[in-house]
Formats: sequence, structure tokens, C-alpha cells
Amino acid sequence: MGVKEVKKYFEEIGADKKVIEFEVSSATVELAARALGTEEARIAKTLGFIGKEGPILIVASGDAKIDNKKFKKEFLSKAKMIPFEEAEEIVGHKVGGICPFGINANVKVYLDETLKRFDSFFPAAGSSNSAVEFNCQELEKYAQNFVTWVDVCKLI
Repeated sequence: MGVKEVKKYFEEIGADKKVIEFEVSSATVELAARALGTEEARIAKTLGFIGKEGPILIVASGDAKIDNKKFKKEFLSKAKMIPFEEAEEIVGHKVGGICPFGINANVKVYLDETLKRFDSFFPAAGSSNSAVEFNCQELEKYAQNFVTWVDVCKLI
């Protein structure tokens, strides 16, 4: 999968969203912020984990990291990241472009409270050189397999 699938997903669900594609890499929070000319905190990073009931994605602000204690309380298991080499097969996107759009049907999506500080933010859009701008309501509406908002991160 990739940016083409994300664009197709937005088209299929009637999301009026424009995918931004860069000439440079946006594969990390730092690179994405530089490409967009914004602060790192406004980059919505998508973290992949293997949960008790299958793969999960947590979308959080760029200046946050998983709080292991909160994660274990919420998901009743330790935070075990999806291995780099298995990410594309498990999620549907390669590392650097993982996002909550155009993903495999069995992947559950959770949005972290750290995003609620911003009027808008930028998750990836399926490739290591793409992004799309969302606000909280839009992300909740368009994130595929969305489950709920969670509080499993802490600010760095």
C-alpha cells in the first residue's frame, strides 16, 4: 500500500482532503516538521504495536512518547512495537509512512489525547514523503478502524 491507496481511501469515503507530497523525506517527526515548516509537536506520528487482540496504531503528537505504565493499564499488556521489517505486512504501510488511512482491516486505531492541544496537525499519508492536515474531529471521523481516544503518552 502507500500514498496512492490513501488518496483512493479518501476519495472512496468522500473525504475532502488534499495529500501533500514532498520532494524531501518526511519519514521522521523532525523531517516532516522541516518539510512542512511547522513545529515537531504538530506532526501526528503513528506508532504500531502488537496488542492482545492484534495490531494497534496509536496516533500521538510529535513531542510525545508512550508511557509504559499508562499503556499497560489501557491495553492490559506491555507496549510491544511492531517489528520494522513486519510493519508493511501487518499494517499496510512501510515505516516512515504509517498512518491510520488505507490500512489492513484487522488493525485498530486509537488517538492519543496529546493531539487535542492543536487546532490542526499532520499525520503521514502512506509514504515517507507525504502528509495530510487534520483537526481532531476530522481525524476521528476519517481514521480507519477508529476505536477511541486514549491517554497513553507523555510529553517529551
